[in-house]
Amino acid sequence: MADHLIALLGALGVSEVDLLGFSMGGYVAQFAVLKSPHLFRRIVLAGTGPGGGERYVPGGPDIRPIASRPILGLEEQLFLFFTSSERSRSAGEAYWKRLKSRVGEIEPPVSKEGIKAQLQALVAWGEGDSAYNRLPEVKQPVLVANGSNDVMVPTINSFTMAQLLPNAQLIVYPDSGHGFLFQYPDLFVDHALRFLR
Repeated sequence: MADHLIALLGALGVSEVDLLGFSMGGYVAQFAVLKSPHLFRRIVLAGTGPGGGERYVPGGPDIRPIASRPILGLEEQLFLFFTSSERSRSAGEAYWKRLKSRVGEIEPPVSKEGIKAQLQALVAWGEGDSAYNRLPEVKQPVLVANGSNDVMVPTINSFTMAQLLPNAQLIVYPDSGHGFLFQYPDLFVDHALRFLR
């Protein structure tokens, strides 16, 4: 996936970009930056982790069966992306309503083959086919952001990643999970823009 991203930037004739990788996209972003560091000025890694390494903490066994479903209902979305507090659930329900209010063409569900490929990539990432040992090579400024209670990519991984990256800032959003950027969209955008500037 990182190779595809680099090829796309080449096809577009882009010489330098700022890159945001969310969740699995953060794994892709890490590999892309390590493969072609000259293409990237600043990086935002949101709700993601460094992958398999001595301090890596995987999501619990109750996560994968839910996360691998092609279509998620409201309760699954709330469980995976928000905390159980009333405030976080309310933000999750508002996010759900925004998703359901979209008009026009909506992306189709991920195919079974796509889900299988993603799971294989996630397992490999967690078992060490990751950027974990090479993160000290990343010289760009990096903003690492996550919710305080991410069950998909446990928040402790964000601390580890920020420690491994030589030029990283870490922001942890209160009472939020994997979907912290959906719960605090204005604040996250403000923090990201300040970082990019």
